Amino acid sequence: MDHMVLEAGLALALIAAAALLSWKLRFSTVPFLILVGMAVGPHAPVVGVFDFRFVQSEPLIAFMGRLGVLFLLFYLGLEFSVGRLVRSGRSIAVGGTIYIAINFTLGLAYAFFQGWPVREVMVAAGITTISSSAIVAKVLVDLRRTANPETEMILGIIMFEDVFLAVYLSVVSGLVLSGATSLTGIVLSASMALGFMVGVLALGRLAVPFLNRKLRIRSDEAFLLTVFAGLFLVAGLAETVHVAEAIGALLVGLVIAETEHRDRIEHLVIPFRDFFGALFFFSFGLTIDPFTLGGAWEVALGAVALTLVGNYVAGLLAGRAAGLSPASSSNIGLTIVSRGEFSIVVASLAKAGGLLPVLQPFAALYVLVLAILGPLLTRESQRVHRALLPLSRPRSGAR
Repeated sequence: MDHMVLEAGLALALIAAAALLSWKLRFSTVPFLILVGMAVGPHAPVVGVFDFRFVQSEPLIAFMGRLGVLFLLFYLGLEFSVGRLVRSGRSIAVGGTIYIAINFTLGLAYAFFQGWPVREVMVAAGITTISSSAIVAKVLVDLRRTANPETEMILGIIMFEDVFLAVYLSVVSGLVLSGATSLTGIVLSASMALGFMVGVLALGRLAVPFLNRKLRIRSDEAFLLTVFAGLFLVAGLAETVHVAEAIGALLVGLVIAETEHRDRIEHLVIPFRDFFGALFFFSFGLTIDPFTLGGAWEVALGAVALTLVGNYVAGLLAGRAAGLSPASSSNIGLTIVSRGEFSIVVASLAKAGGLLPVLQPFAALYVLVLAILGPLLTRESQRVHRALLPLSRPRSGAR
């Protein structure tokens, strides 16, 4: 018998309970949604007609979760504009390079000192380098920090990471899955990713007058369908050129933010952002089996500690290079410390390539801890900054 609707209703009931608890505790919903997802899934029981394994509805929940990431990044893009991002282009390039260089190097060194083979070292470094754009976007919105001076840099680093991810996946998938990689393929993949992002932003700015005219639609239904059609088409095209679909959604938001319809779209999209975003974090929790985490807790917690240090230092240096205050620079590293969907994607390469089995529980536990710590550290960033103030003060003569 088909119980998909009943399972979907059960999932929404669990999500609602997690959201109510987080609201009462005045904390981000992200860790609660991930934990409740972990508590159920394939290892959970069946109680009467309620199947907590979510066998039938898991593909539907996962797909709706993907939509949640699109809406989160689309909304974040609406809070900015192409013009603001372009004006910060040089600072973003410098900050993104600093961030990737520090975190990727630390990831390589840590995995190397674990005594892992070369392929496992490369995969582990990718797991520990890429931030979760979904969690970062959710936290920025929840804490109402989209107008903060450092948020442009945070957005830019997320986009910079995606170009790096295109290059990295080209290298590692070749190394892990076929034992070799092509320099031509790497250059082509990186060029396509960067060209797509620049092209969408450039064409978007030119199309603003056209969009202003064509989106003057009185019907909210027709207006929303038109905007969502563009959102999903661009996000889908992004994926075909190895740019994360979430980044495609962010680009659409940045373009729409330049139009006269920004406020109307922002108002209409908020319910979709909240509903589907919650489903994403719940579905993310469903992918983590808590019974597989025990054998990797030491190596995962060591990587967490290293990531916290690397992110904080990278945030300070990136912010300082952009002329931001020590407090804003501190916020950068603390906000983008969360790891999530991209780390799980990278870890799946290890499974497909038959690498060391410890990489799967390592990635799951590492992601889980940082997905919980990230929102907490962001919320308490002022206290963390005051506690670490001596580290964030510029040296004499520094800007």
